[in-house]
Amino acid sequence: MKVATAAYDLDWLDSWAQYEDKLDRWVSEAAGRGADFLVFPEYGAMELSTLDGLDVAGDLERSIRAVSDRMEDVQTLHARLAQTYNTYILGASAPVVDGPGRPVNRTVLYAPDGKQDHQDKQIMTRFEREDWDIASGGPLKLFDTALGKIGVLICYDSEFPLLGRALSDADIILVPSCTEALSGYWRVRIGAMSRSLENQCVTVMSSLVGNNDWSEAVDMNTGTGGVFGPPDKGFPATGVLAEGALNQPGWTYADIDLSAIAEVRTDGNVLNRTHWDEQSPRVDSVTISAL
Repeated sequence: MKVATAAYDLDWLDSWAQYEDKLDRWVSEAAGRGADFLVFPEYGAMELSTLDGLDVAGDLERSIRAVSDRMEDVQTLHARLAQTYNTYILGASAPVVDGPGRPVNRTVLYAPDGKQDHQDKQIMTRFEREDWDIASGGPLKLFDTALGKIGVLICYDSEFPLLGRALSDADIILVPSCTEALSGYWRVRIGAMSRSLENQCVTVMSSLVGNNDWSEAVDMNTGTGGVFGPPDKGFPATGVLAEGALNQPGWTYADIDLSAIAEVRTDGNVLNRTHWDEQSPRVDSVTISAL
């Protein structure tokens, strides 16, 4: 299959119709290039806060609520686009108020047959904890699709090996991200590439890009799209299947061969995924040696 992963820049929106047109352009472009799976980044939905004006868009708490209030319409739009263009879409994540507690960071996966389900971020960054007060959401899920088994690790989640291991049956792990600085981009990218190595799977990273003076939350963003595999037989020696130009909005495309994933898992030059459990007794038996 062909995957398209976004380096997505936010716009100031004057109307809901403008947002619909923007999403249609993005999806139609990727579908026109033959993409079967489209991946948008973390917090890409924050541009919806501009529909409520500058005072709301520039206020952390009010912008959260404004975006959350529009998510039902967002889901309807994405479901229609997935069906119209016959493609899977991982929508840009958003802060979502789901119940009496604090909002969660949620992305929704849309199938072309109209089905959809969501994945919540598991572990919050300092900014999400200390400034936004975003809460950890529901459990990790493994989505069994016609294009293979798909997992999602939202940004910071990709930096934790045990979360990746929980998704070790996934053929592809999607990593939507929002990183302010180049160092943040590389932390997530290194995490995505590490999870690919450990699980002998493909990881797909999308990024928010561009600067937005109207927002305190997503004012500066650095990144690009990237698709990574284990540096082993059937994959590039670097592990990089595709990468975009840093901070340039647009799609990055890669062809993914599920049979190559199956092959490297059973007969790779190394078998990280199979040998994972051999760590446990050795970790448990660490001794202290005084020199």
